[in-house]
Amino acid sequence: MSIISTRNTLPGRLRGLRSIEPIYLILLAIVAAIVLSNPIYLDYGPMMQLLRRSSPLIVLAVGQLFVIVSGGFDLSVGSLMTFLILICALLLNSSPELVYPAIAWCLVVGLASGAVNGLVVSFWKVPSIIATLGMLLMLRGAGLFLSGGSARGNLPDTFRALGRDSVFGFPVALIVAIVFGTAAWLVLHRTSFGRQLYMVGANPRAARLSGVNVAGIRIAAFMFSGLSAAISAILLSGFSGVSTSAGNGYELQAISAAVLGGAVLLGGRGSVVPVIAGALALHALFTLLNIWGFPKPMRDVVQGLIIICAVAYSARRK
Repeated sequence: MSIISTRNTLPGRLRGLRSIEPIYLILLAIVAAIVLSNPIYLDYGPMMQLLRRSSPLIVLAVGQLFVIVSGGFDLSVGSLMTFLILICALLLNSSPELVYPAIAWCLVVGLASGAVNGLVVSFWKVPSIIATLGMLLMLRGAGLFLSGGSARGNLPDTFRALGRDSVFGFPVALIVAIVFGTAAWLVLHRTSFGRQLYMVGANPRAARLSGVNVAGIRIAAFMFSGLSAAISAILLSGFSGVSTSAGNGYELQAISAAVLGGAVLLGGRGSVVPVIAGALALHALFTLLNIWGFPKPMRDVVQGLIIICAVAYSARRK
């Protein structure tokens, strides 16, 4: 009887193991490799520092997930981050008392940038990769033009506090990332908007016939991505300072984190928690490469391999 019971339960247990998202195992393996390569990460401080620096990517990847689930891409977020940091440095250099209006301005510009992307994609029928590439170039050019082609001005400590301060030893940036991720999870998995977003990504024609406002859903997804870029810019400024390349490459990192977390680039599938794990794994992997002494350009090679392998794996799972 016990043999029959074992035979009956073992396949079920194996199926349960196969249902676990691979990204969790990948994250554990990378963290283990970091600790073995540099035991200092067993201490609380260095581990919190790693989590602090991963927070902008976590927020950005979650925002990118909304666009990917809707069936699109947002390549403009990295340039939007750089633009916001450069302009805030110029504004606050002469008026440091305007920190809170500057933060509000960042959020509004992020939402507006996302709205423009969504409108162009939804009503002009421009493919999202082209529309957001155009926005990327416009924001990059505008930032360099307004700043004179170089980083000017300074960001006051009150502006950078969200990115580099801690509360009872816990990074504020990580708290912001957790709150943002929780809110995104509730919106995506517990609201009618989230269900409609999945429908639009899976089959926009069927969604439209079912009464879903496809254009409105897509615009909202891009606005959420723009908002995430604005929050990420504020967090990133806490430890990056003012730079004309502050957000460079973050758009591809966000996409890589999303596909690592199981999001399907054709739309209709993806979940918040695995994408957060994907962002943590990607940042941890870059940290591991630094520990091992790999040159910085290896990040591009790794990101390319990640996107190719993750897309191939998700295609095999269908």
